[in-house]
Amino acid sequence: MRQAIDIVSKVLSVLLYPLFVPTYGIAIFCWAYSTQVEPLAWIWSTVAIVGTLLLTGILPITAIWIMIRQGLVSSLQIENANERLMPYIYTVFGFGFWCYLMMAVLKAPLFIGLVSIGATVAIALVAVINIWWKISAHLTGFGGLVGGFLSYCLGVGIVPSVWVFSIWFGLSLILMFARLHLKAHTGAQVCAGWLLGMTCAFLPYCIYFYAS
Repeated sequence: MRQAIDIVSKVLSVLLYPLFVPTYGIAIFCWAYSTQVEPLAWIWSTVAIVGTLLLTGILPITAIWIMIRQGLVSSLQIENANERLMPYIYTVFGFGFWCYLMMAVLKAPLFIGLVSIGATVAIALVAVINIWWKISAHLTGFGGLVGGFLSYCLGVGIVPSVWVFSIWFGLSLILMFARLHLKAHTGAQVCAGWLLGMTCAFLPYCIYFYAS
């Protein structure tokens, strides 16, 4: 039984790797916006998804892989908090270019642009916090996905059903358990990561919505 839990925890950690989550989010938001608000051009959606994958996924992962080859980082999971600063710097740059792509080049719907800004702020804060404390980047990423979902709901004026909320928070708890089971973080670190990601992704649009 323990071996099965180990395998599931490792698979979840790979599937929900922080640098994959923005691509999942953009794909979900493009689909939801197209079906519930107005159709987005397939070319626009394709460029948004591929651009997100390149700038927030492939670019940082390539940088990490190079650092692994050079012996500066021990693994893709960057389990040693002391090795995280340089990979995070490359990641922040990638996220910054992603924001520019979303807001200036593609002129994305406002909630997507603000969520991309929030995600960039979140990853920058994680980079700073990790100098002193190993906050969970996995939960920061997934918390950002939940915050983006809340921003979408606020932006299009829908109230999601209880079961939809249950799925999002249930997945959050499962990922928390997986990271704790692998002894990658403490309970405080996974909770703090989730709250940081959710707040950074949701707060910008929340402020804009109520200010306007």
